[in-house]
Amino acid sequence: MGDHSHGSPNTSGTVATAGQGDEEKFQNPGLPPHRPRLADTNPRAEKRAERQVASLFIVSIIGTIVFFIGYFSIHLDDASIAELRLQNILLGLGTAFAMLGIGVGIVHWAKTLMPDHEITEERHEIRPEEDRVIAEKMVGDIIEETGIKRRPLIRNTLLGAMVLAPLPAIAVFRDLGPLPGNTLRHTMWKEGTRLVRDPSGTPIKASDVTLGSAFHVIPDGLNDLHEHKLEEKAKAVVLLMRLNPEDLNPSPGREDWAVDGIVAYSKICTHVGCPVALYEQQTHHLLCPCHQSTFDVTQECKVIFGPAGHALPQLPIEVDSEGYLVAQRDFEEPVGPSYWERG
Repeated sequence: MGDHSHGSPNTSGTVATAGQGDEEKFQNPGLPPHRPRLADTNPRAEKRAERQVASLFIVSIIGTIVFFIGYFSIHLDDASIAELRLQNILLGLGTAFAMLGIGVGIVHWAKTLMPDHEITEERHEIRPEEDRVIAEKMVGDIIEETGIKRRPLIRNTLLGAMVLAPLPAIAVFRDLGPLPGNTLRHTMWKEGTRLVRDPSGTPIKASDVTLGSAFHVIPDGLNDLHEHKLEEKAKAVVLLMRLNPEDLNPSPGREDWAVDGIVAYSKICTHVGCPVALYEQQTHHLLCPCHQSTFDVTQECKVIFGPAGHALPQLPIEVDSEGYLVAQRDFEEPVGPSYWERG
């Protein structure tokens, strides 16, 4: 076998050995040379970049104005579906451009006008008082480097955009109040109110409801409202179904809430208020399409699956002298999801 000792690192002379004082030194390559931008060397390009940044901030201001045009010019009480759709578009686009204008403007400002030199700073010992002075100096340097003091166009448009941008959020949060009081506790249903088809408003006779059928129902008179129509409909919509009376299991005191197997339950899911519009005839289950909450009609619409918190409220019904289905009274509990005054 050959002698391999002549090729060892200690004797080759190509690799230094630690501890011998001749470790190989690598020169710090440093930072790459700085390449000035067009705005750094051309005053016209600098002015153009400044106008571009200001224009983006103005876009933000215009977006906020568009939001308020949509918010205040369309009144929900008498708005049509097309007007509501237009309002949603204006609110969405206005908010998007208000935020986008500020964000893109600041990024463009940093990329074209703020200093872009790369620097390194050695780590030093912590000295609280000296660090405070250094921090103050750094803040001053940052403000100076942004050029905001000598660029009034950018400064003023930025201030305008920043002042207006939060106002849409204030308007949206304002719509969360005031507290609902009793407005969510009562609906249009009252004694003798006929059950009519949604949306035609045609009254429903008990003989019209065949075994296994389901009707989407609103209270008679809802279509004649001119104010708060959508709000009242959102609380009063009902699903009407007919089952075999032997399949129902009413609790004590509810034996007369149905008419020969015909039952009426609120259509508003008790999770987040989506419409419960899917009825499975074979299983007698109602399904909410939003989060798959499932209610068993044979068990007074008790929750058997999903995140809903409680059963759908039942509307007590009866038949009037002409054979039409009518309400005995309003729901005995608030419809829809739980809220802070439900009690």
